[in-house]
Amino acid sequence: MKKEIKVAYEEFAGIDELAATEKYLCLEAVKALGNSHSPYSKFRVGVAMRLKSGKIIYGSNQENVAYPSGLCAERVALFHWGANHPDDTIVSMAITAHTDEFELLHPTAPCGSCLQVIAEYEKNQDSPIDIILYCQKGPIWKTTGVHNFLPFLFFEDRLK
Repeated sequence: MKKEIKVAYEEFAGIDELAATEKYLCLEAVKALGNSHSPYSKFRVGVAMRLKSGKIIYGSNQENVAYPSGLCAERVALFHWGANHPDDTIVSMAITAHTDEFELLHPTAPCGSCLQVIAEYEKNQDSPIDIILYCQKGPIWKTTGVHNFLPFLFFEDRLK
């Protein structure tokens, strides 16, 4: 039996095509880049998450000389939310990246580990998250729900 999985996303040519709240969130993600600790990869990632209350949560990638000890920007923001605001639903998140080493011409997507964490939080809050991938010098991609990035999510309800 052959089955097919489709991915749905919107593409925008620039930030001015976004709704005001989405544009604001993208610009806040750019601000989060300033707190990135990425002396090894020189690849900074910033995240801004908007909660139902309107509060903005920030995250930036945090590297460490012992490479596995670092953490991606998305998980920094998500774990901060889980520890401090778990009852305030995550509505949307904007993710952006920058490096002085080369020009980024396409959006940067979260890694598989971050996608899995997003998936679990979506499931726990019983609500998908709007995810905006903001390329500052290229297209912007927007989708609702992590399943568009990771269609075969790992869930085992009996583990709870």
